[in-house]
Amino acid sequence: MGVLSRLFDRFLDLPPASTPDVEVTRDLPVPMPDGVVLLADRYRPRGAGPLPVVLMRTPYGKHKFDAKGTARVLARRGMQVVVQNARGTFGSGGRFSAFHQEKDDGLATAAWLREQGWCDGRLAMAGASYVGYTQWAVGPYLDPPLEAMCLGVTASEFRTTFYPGGVFALHNLLTWAALIGTQEEARWGGLLPDPRRERSVRRAMAHVPIGTSDMAAIGRRVPFLREAAAHTDADDAFWTETDNSAAAVRMTTPTSMVTGWWDLLLPAQLRDFAALREAGRRSRILIGPWGHDLGALRALLSDEVSWLSAHLLGDTAQLQRPPVRLHLQRANRWLDFDRWPPEQSRPTPLHLLPHRGLGWDVPPGEGGGPDRFEYDPARPTRSRGGPLLDMRVSKQRDNRDIEPRSDVLVYTGAPLPRDLDLIGPVSATVYVRTDTGYADLFVRVCDVDASGVSRNVTDGILRLPSGGEGVVRAEVELHPTGYRFLRGHRLRVQVAGGAFPRFARNHGTGDPVESAVRTRVTRFEIFHDAEHPSAVTLPVFGGH
Repeated sequence: MGVLSRLFDRFLDLPPASTPDVEVTRDLPVPMPDGVVLLADRYRPRGAGPLPVVLMRTPYGKHKFDAKGTARVLARRGMQVVVQNARGTFGSGGRFSAFHQEKDDGLATAAWLREQGWCDGRLAMAGASYVGYTQWAVGPYLDPPLEAMCLGVTASEFRTTFYPGGVFALHNLLTWAALIGTQEEARWGGLLPDPRRERSVRRAMAHVPIGTSDMAAIGRRVPFLREAAAHTDADDAFWTETDNSAAAVRMTTPTSMVTGWWDLLLPAQLRDFAALREAGRRSRILIGPWGHDLGALRALLSDEVSWLSAHLLGDTAQLQRPPVRLHLQRANRWLDFDRWPPEQSRPTPLHLLPHRGLGWDVPPGEGGGPDRFEYDPARPTRSRGGPLLDMRVSKQRDNRDIEPRSDVLVYTGAPLPRDLDLIGPVSATVYVRTDTGYADLFVRVCDVDASGVSRNVTDGILRLPSGGEGVVRAEVELHPTGYRFLRGHRLRVQVAGGAFPRFARNHGTGDPVESAVRTRVTRFEIFHDAEHPSAVTLPVFGGH
């Protein structure tokens, strides 16, 4: 174990361990107020007295490699770690109710830990994704507060990630639901992929109605998928009860965040970070060229060692880093800033022009009339790449097989005379009219190289106001980015009525997401003239 631990440390470029001998106590029973017992493992330096506790609460199993690896890395550096299985998972009692149980169970666990003789009363939390959400479910409400939080690829609320722009994120939701629904029977503890299940999940993305796609994917009901499809409104109590964003800004706990440009939770996590900084809280963030993947987890573990060593062990050497550190893609550079978005970034409109062009100036006169296309949900517009949970199909992909479709409008700029850097939030204003009043609008920015390969950089989707008539000014939030378009490359903007299977198709009927089966073709008109200056607003860093 010692040799493997040293190799693991070297791979992660971690500082040397101070305590190589770690003792592990398995299956500690942690009682909840309602009588349910949750199971936890404790890692600590052998022979140590009372220590602070770093708590990790996971629905994925405390025995999994990432949980055990994190716990051992921290314990070998003088910390005490408790990894707990969430309610209803891997031997912990009760029923798993995603996102809705973590506040009460987390607060009860914190109270129990503070009563143990081996805890000195100080608590911190760490972990990624859902494990990060369990931190947000506790941190804003705990008194005394946590000493520190390490938040990897996560957010204080998940609703805007599950319904970006009001559209059901089918690919990610069904992928996660299938994982949760089968993880306790997964081969080799889930370390190896299951090609048969993966093929079944991909096929199930075309299943209607969405409310029963869990049965098509894995042959069993997954309550969260059905609940998420049934609760579409942002102000539905199903979502507001799990939203910790308002409470987060009142929290005094110092937070360190790690995320990636291709992570599905990036927009929500950046909102958390900006809100904390605006409220004067201690927070920092690292944004790398990662997705929801091992690259982000590797960076997170190094960040956890740094942040927790500072706040639990008094090693403050690495607290001097600026609040924002980010990777500029295609430039292979790391940059530091005092705030997000950087002050040097200027929102700059790039306009859709007649004859499928792009330009920095507002189009003159009537602009040649609107561009038209039809969206048929029975043959939905496909998409390639993007911030997906499935690493095999995520991030940047060649879009050339999508762009010739008749249901995709493509606008392309001239070759760039110099490099163009974008760092910050991206949005689009598109003037659109439909004949059904039930439609989605998908906007994507691509990087076209000298050979014609068109790679996605950022995108976003919006459910248009239902039943609307006339021309609608659609404001679409795209994924934030840090990206360099190289000299000689061209910017390209795609406009479509969907991006399947990443997002559920809009059936054009107004039927509920969970039960929609009927389809209706929707006709789109996209306007781009002086009166309707459709544009993508880019965060130009420096000048252009």
